[in-house]
This record gives sequence, structure tokens and C-alpha cells, in this order.
Amino acid sequence: MTTSIAYADVAGLAGTDLGFTDWLEMTQERVNTFADATGDHQWIHVDPERAKSGPFGAPIAHGFLTLSLAVTFWTELLDVDGVTTKVNYGLDKVRFVSPVPVGARVRMGAVIAEVTEIAGGYQLTVDQTIEIDGAAKPAVVARGLYRFYA
Repeated sequence: MTTSIAYADVAGLAGTDLGFTDWLEMTQERVNTFADATGDHQWIHVDPERAKSGPFGAPIAHGFLTLSLAVTFWTELLDVDGVTTKVNYGLDKVRFVSPVPVGARVRMGAVIAEVTEIAGGYQLTVDQTIEIDGAAKPAVVARGLYRFYA
């Protein structure tokens, strides 16, 4: 569910739990496309037959593919009206906790940890967790930095 707010209300967002996105299936096609884009064609990602006998028993998504979904998921969680520019400013910390098997569903939950005023706008520090449907541990935990300029 998307939280929609006005730019004037961004300063008060610290501590806000934005909830979770919808589930997204990790398909082999998505993994292969990412492999082509990055040049990372390691067999644990792109060779389903060989991956069956590998350490995970199936092909898995690249960790950075799973992390990259935070961009899509983030826009599903928060919409700020009245801004001229929205910038993905970076990450303070990332951990790849569990592999995501092809065919699994993932979603992201986010809590806004801090809001800092910057020149011309605000920076949000966001604790993000990408979880795997039915798994005991998340796929990725990350602290993202996003900037909104008026």
C-alpha cells in the first residue's frame, strides 16, 4: 500500500512504518536478464539443471538483483507530492542474508528511521527488509538513503 503525503509533511516522517509492498515473483527470465545486463552468468543463477546439484538445490537470484528491487518496491511504498526531484542517494549498510530461489516471491517492508533537512530538501534514512515468502530469514536487509527536493 502506498503512503502518499505532501512535501510539507516529510519532516515529520521519522519513525513511520510504511508496511509492505505486494509480492513479486523472482522468475528465471528476470535472473537471466540481470545476468545479461551485468555480465554475471555464474551457473548458480542461469543454469537451472546444474543448479539443482549446487549448494542451494535450485537456481538463485543474484544478491544485487534482489537488492535492486528496492528501487521498484520503494516507489510502491511512498509517494511524495510537490517535489521537483527524487534521488536514490545510496546505502549505508547492506546484508544478503538468504538466497532467493527462482520461483520464490519477495516483498519489501520499510521503516523511516530518520529525516534530515538538507540544502533544498530532505534526506530520508530508511530501514528496508526484502523478505522471501515462507522463509525464516529475509533475503536482504539494507539502510537506504533517499532525497526529496522541492
